[in-house]
Amino acid sequence: MGMGFPEDNSLSDAILASSSYIPADRDTEFMQREELRPLRLGLELLKPELIQKEQGIQSTIVVFGSARLQEPVAAEAALLMAERAVAQNPNDLDLQRHVAVAKRQRDLSTYYDVAREFARLVSSSCQIDGRCDYVIVTGGGPGIMEAANRGAADVQAKSIGLNITLPHEQRPNLYITPELCFQFRYFALRKMHFLIRAKALVALPGGFGTLDELFETLTLIQTGKVTGVSVVLVGRAFWERLINWDFLVEQGLIGPQDLGLFHYAETAQEAWDLIARNHAVRPKQ
Repeated sequence: MGMGFPEDNSLSDAILASSSYIPADRDTEFMQREELRPLRLGLELLKPELIQKEQGIQSTIVVFGSARLQEPVAAEAALLMAERAVAQNPNDLDLQRHVAVAKRQRDLSTYYDVAREFARLVSSSCQIDGRCDYVIVTGGGPGIMEAANRGAADVQAKSIGLNITLPHEQRPNLYITPELCFQFRYFALRKMHFLIRAKALVALPGGFGTLDELFETLTLIQTGKVTGVSVVLVGRAFWERLINWDFLVEQGLIGPQDLGLFHYAETAQEAWDLIARNHAVRPKQ
């Protein structure tokens, strides 16, 4: 027995308006359901991968460092403002602390220039004749990340930014190649993309995020999950004060050979020379 249909269109309008009628791949609300997490993870892995292939990205160098470090001119201006504030309230302990931190930030701001120069060196040496080798990739934010993307932009080279959604607003810096600026929802997938094409990781002074990425990379290299990645720590005095590597060896928590998993450099040229030597990169003619 056939199904009858009403003469008016009220029922069909209700069907067309129902969210169940939207094809699954076009239903953005449906895609946010908890049960769809495996699909979102897969898509977040696949989209940047396909786009980087389309852009011809063969290999990368990851640059990490603090989002809070400004370029020297800005850091000097911030220190001046802090000193003016404390001059008006000389007994304010919080303002005194702010001045002390601003001085250290001013001193560390030299690493902004190091990151920028490093990216210039790498990009001008490797992105030639249409090749996209050793492309700079950062977390896409401000500070040291901005400096590295900016260095690539200085020589009209491509660079990648792997931004991530956070509870507070975060915008990608303006120096990333627009077609290679990605926004991630999941830290795990973002970390995978940092290392999929990486030939090296260069870590400049930074906080929790920098340490997280550094130690994850060292762990992956130590356990053989990742091979062929050179790790360069820029600023030996900073890193040796921050991390007592020898203590870990003395306690038997890492082996003496594990200290060979990373190298130190002080300048952009030293960092690039280390990487170029490890990977037999021919200098630009």
